[in-house]
Amino acid sequence: MSKKNVVTGALILTVASFITRILGFIYRIYMSNLIGAEGMGLFQLIFPIYMLAWTLSASGISLSVSKLIAQENAKREYGNMHRILKISVGLSIGIGCVISAIIYIFAPFLATLVIREPRTILALKILASCVPFMAAASSIKGYFYGMQKMSKPAISQVLEQVTRMMVIYFLAGLFIPKGLSYACALAVLGMCIGEIASFLYIFISYKRNKSKKKLSKKPSLTLFQSYGILLSMAIPLTGSRFVTSILSSIENILIPIQLQLFGMTNSEAIGVYGKFSGMAMPLIFFPSMLTGSLSMALIPAVSEASAVKNTKQILRTVSKSIHFTCLIGIGATCIFSVFPKELGLAIYKQADVGSMLYSMAWICPFFYLQSTLGGILNGLGQQMTTFKNNVINSIICISFVYFLIPKLGLLGFIWGVIVSSIVTTLLHLGKVLKFTSITLELNKWIIKPALAATATGLTTKYLMNTYFLAKFPLKFSLFLTLIITCITYIVFLFLLQSISKDDVRMLKDSI
Repeated sequence: MSKKNVVTGALILTVASFITRILGFIYRIYMSNLIGAEGMGLFQLIFPIYMLAWTLSASGISLSVSKLIAQENAKREYGNMHRILKISVGLSIGIGCVISAIIYIFAPFLATLVIREPRTILALKILASCVPFMAAASSIKGYFYGMQKMSKPAISQVLEQVTRMMVIYFLAGLFIPKGLSYACALAVLGMCIGEIASFLYIFISYKRNKSKKKLSKKPSLTLFQSYGILLSMAIPLTGSRFVTSILSSIENILIPIQLQLFGMTNSEAIGVYGKFSGMAMPLIFFPSMLTGSLSMALIPAVSEASAVKNTKQILRTVSKSIHFTCLIGIGATCIFSVFPKELGLAIYKQADVGSMLYSMAWICPFFYLQSTLGGILNGLGQQMTTFKNNVINSIICISFVYFLIPKLGLLGFIWGVIVSSIVTTLLHLGKVLKFTSITLELNKWIIKPALAATATGLTTKYLMNTYFLAKFPLKFSLFLTLIITCITYIVFLFLLQSISKDDVRMLKDSI
């Protein structure tokens, strides 16, 4: 795979992710105004079940399809590619239907004894309906990722978000007056219809793509061999992700429970959890649309380069990816540490969300590097390494949740996230260094960007407080300041030679 395809693929996914997250913020702001922090907390409690369903039915299969399609495409085994996709979709739908039935039948049990929130029963029953569609769509997206045709999955992301927003907008008047249980159900209904719309689009896109090619080459792999190759890769991946999802679910379910031990009522605990996970964390993860897209593009890119023993391409791809991620992570730290209160008030009208943003700002580089390094390791076939490191991450978080939240409140969890992210990133980095032998350029990747971010933060904070807030409303002042912040940061990066004209030229040539 060429450097051009990696960068172009990442850019396409980034644009789609940017649009999706902007729409997502509009959606979250609208929902938070409709149902409040407690309603957002109820909605967030559904996500552990949603992620477990996705993990079992789609995560391992989708990633395996992406890697196998990239490898078979590199060898021009086009017949094998479509055979692998067909059996993966069949497996995903079959597993998805079983999981769907389990969630629907055991919704009361899951709501009352697992989530410990009976108001989520209706939402869980609605969630069950979309699992087969979500699973099948993930497999087909894996095919397009492996082919480096990023535009189709990108469009499906945007379509899913737009559909979700339309459902919420048109049905809010019917559901919201009936209470938080129905409000939570509405949020899940929008998510489900969005998943179905995404599946229909990606399925039609695949059928059209296949009919245009009319591939005549027959598979060199038998049906039995194809199942064997897919399952040998998907089962360990699914197993490892299932374990980490279980641990993550335990963590998320424990947080409101432990907050009550800190002295909060059930309503207060759900509200604080809703503000942190449904308002603050989406903002923290917003810049990761860049690194997340890069991580997704890296898996087939590194996998294909590894399949043809192109060591030089692997080293170049890994080095540039880590450099880019450091720039984004340090820049995000600048924004969230300098303007946390302004962001919380301007977006959610919640000053305490700003306090959460400030506490989490310093961990952004580790958050984003964790994603990029994980993508590199998966592309190199080191899934067990990422699994072990992610288990360590979850165990650290759960320990902090269980022991420190009753004493420190939400701050105990925040410390857990910070410590676990640093540890996991360092573990990932150690393995990447071992398998690729890249050279760490700490001055270019960390020290110079940190200096650029410091200079940028001091400059733009002064401009905002001295000039903009005196003349403009908060939202416009913040918008203007953030644009200037991004431009100023890039200028300082050039001045300090953390990025060069060659980097820009490479980016232009890759598009």
